[in-house]
Amino acid sequence: MYDVNVQGVCKKFGNVYAIKHINFFVKKGEILGFLGQNGAGKTTTIKMLTGQLLPTEGYIEIFGVNITDHHKDIMSKIGYIPDTPILYEGLTPKEMLGFIGRLYNMKTSVLSNRIHELLSIMNLKDFEDELIKNFSLGMKKKVSIACGLIHSPKLLILDEVTNGLDPRSAREIKDLIKVLNEQQGISCLLTTHILDVVEELAHRIIIIEKGEIIEQGELVELKEKYKEKNLEGVFLKAIS
Repeated sequence: MYDVNVQGVCKKFGNVYAIKHINFFVKKGEILGFLGQNGAGKTTTIKMLTGQLLPTEGYIEIFGVNITDHHKDIMSKIGYIPDTPILYEGLTPKEMLGFIGRLYNMKTSVLSNRIHELLSIMNLKDFEDELIKNFSLGMKKKVSIACGLIHSPKLLILDEVTNGLDPRSAREIKDLIKVLNEQQGISCLLTTHILDVVEELAHRIIIIEKGEIIEQGELVELKEKYKEKNLEGVFLKAIS
C-alpha cells in the first residue's frame, strides 16, 4: 500500500483541463520531488491532495483511504506547508502553535510538550513570546513548518519550502526534512523550482507539463536516459 496513490485524476475548470489523467504514488518513507514549470499543474495537484479541490475524474487514496470518503480523518495525518507562510502575525510562535494544535483537538499536555519540542527544533525558543509580524521571512517559514508538524503527521506536503530563504536557513530546513524522513519515517511530497533541493533530497522525481506527467523515476535513471549530469539538464530536456 502506498502512502499516496493517485489514479486517473483529471481536473477541469469549465471546459479546460488543468490536470489530465495523471497517475503517480508516494511510497512509505519516500521523498518524492514533484517538478514542473509555472502553470504546469503542480498547485492544482497539491490542492487536490490536501482536499482544497476535488478531482473531476479519477481518485486519490492517502494511506489506502479515498480522500473524498474520509476527508477529515485523512487530513489529520497530513502536514501541509504552503509556499507563502499563512500565519496570524499578531500572535507569538507559541500562541500560533497552540491555536493550530487545538484545531487538531490535541490534549493540552501533549500540545504543550510538542510546542516546546518544535520551537527547540526550529531554533525559535528565544523568540517564542515575540510577535510573528516582526520576524524575517526565514523565521516565518520556520513557524509555518512547525505548524505543519504540530500534530505529528505521517505525510508532509512541502510547497517551495526553501524559497526566499538565506543559505543558512535553507540548509537548516533541508537538514530538518532529512531528519524527519530518515529518523521518523515521514513521507514527503516536495515541490520547488530550486532543483538543487530536489537533487539533494528526493528519492524519486516526477515532472509534470501542461497537466500531464511526462517523466518519472529515480534521478540516476533519468540522468542516464537523458545523458545529463544533473537534474537541471534532465528537467530542461524533458520539457523541451
